[in-house]
Amino acid sequence: MRKPSKYKNIRVEYNGIKFASKAECNRYRQLEIMELGGEIEKIELQPRFPLHVNGKLVCTYVGDFQYWDHRKHKSVLEDVKGVITDVFRLKRNLFEAVYHREITIVRAK
Repeated sequence: MRKPSKYKNIRVEYNGIKFASKAECNRYRQLEIMELGGEIEKIELQPRFPLHVNGKLVCTYVGDFQYWDHRKHKSVLEDVKGVITDVFRLKRNLFEAVYHREITIVRAK
């Protein structure tokens, strides 16, 4: 039997895509609707960003979604979070310092 998740998330699969939680899957479904409506385009799942400091790879930040928002005229990077951990805070700060971009946090309900 599989050990329960530390944060009680339940992994789900939708259209052949595996998501770490129901909240992440629900957000993806919302993004699909937004894409069909022409609000956004180019949804990318699990975008990876290497985080280098002084030429050394410290870690890699993996977001949940990245897409182009037509209203904001920019690329948006999202992370769906039920719990904001210290590790996430550290990676977010490092990401924002290295890439000069913000991570949009979508709170899980």
